[in-house]
Amino acid sequence: MQIDPALEKKAMEEALAKFPSMKPFGAKLVWRALHQGGAFQLTYETQPPREHPDAWEFQNAVVKAYKRLGGL
Repeated sequence: MQIDPALEKKAMEEALAKFPSMKPFGAKLVWRALHQGGAFQLTYETQPPREHPDAWEFQNAVVKAYKRLGGL
C-alpha cells in the first residue's frame, strides 16, 4: 500500500494539534507489510523516549485520522 503524502500531511497536522509535544521527533507514517495484510506505523527521525506520555496516543491519532481522511 502506498501512503498518500497529502493525506499523511493532513493526518499529521491533526494529530500534532492534539499532541504538540511530538513535533520535535519528526514522525512519518509508513505501511508495514505483515504475513497477512499489513499495518500503519510511525517512524521517527529521532525516536521519542519509551516513557513519553503521548507517544502511543499520538500514533493512534495519526493512523485514525489517515484512515478517516482516506476512507479506509
